[in-house]
Amino acid sequence: MSQTEQPLIAHLVELRTRLLHALGAILLVFVCLVYFSNDIYKFVSEPLISQLPAGTSMIATDVATPFLTPIKLTIVVAFFITIPYLLYQAWAFIAPGLYKHERRLIMPLVCSSALLFYSGMAFAYYVVFPLVFGFFTSTAPAGVTIATDIANYLDFVLTLFFAFGVAFEIPVATILLCWTGVTTPQSLKSKRPYVVVTVFVIGMLLTPPDVFSQTLLAIPMWMLFEVGVFFARFYTRKEPLADEETEQGG
Repeated sequence: MSQTEQPLIAHLVELRTRLLHALGAILLVFVCLVYFSNDIYKFVSEPLISQLPAGTSMIATDVATPFLTPIKLTIVVAFFITIPYLLYQAWAFIAPGLYKHERRLIMPLVCSSALLFYSGMAFAYYVVFPLVFGFFTSTAPAGVTIATDIANYLDFVLTLFFAFGVAFEIPVATILLCWTGVTTPQSLKSKRPYVVVTVFVIGMLLTPPDVFSQTLLAIPMWMLFEVGVFFARFYTRKEPLADEETEQGG
């Protein structure tokens, strides 16, 4: 076996090991939470239930939906909870290929990525959901009884959770683009008008077809872009020091 094949196999083995660790962490958290799956669903559905007219409730249209829907939500929650560990596994896999000063910069990005993702989800739950569901329930035509299917509701909120969680990663994406040399903070500042238009288009594509959720996603994305541009100047690409070149992979 050639010398180039041996490192490749070693990397593949390490990648498999880290993927198994990540899946094991998700499974472990799921097993710990599955007993509380109905309580978790109740918590997630509270923003809509609190807006429903008196005497109405959510419904389940399929036989297995009352069982499968909370289980599905619990699996997703287990994934969300383990995001810091998953990011750590990704960081540990690529860290040996980085220079020492690069490893010092990457670790804060890993931690901030998890915090920003959770912040996006919290913003969606505590700010966006009450406004969106309040608007939807208040605009229902007269004589129409609101009875949302629990599976459809879950798909709706998971889409918003994911959209806001990913959107809040904009500062990290901006920093990485500048750090890798793809662009510069000065270049991003000059493209600010295009960025504003883009975030509103993304808000339209990632959220349901209502102006409230679109705007509530686009405006934070714009603000987070400005935050990313501000901090990107500390992550501009630099040539590694001579003594650090020998430490790569160490």
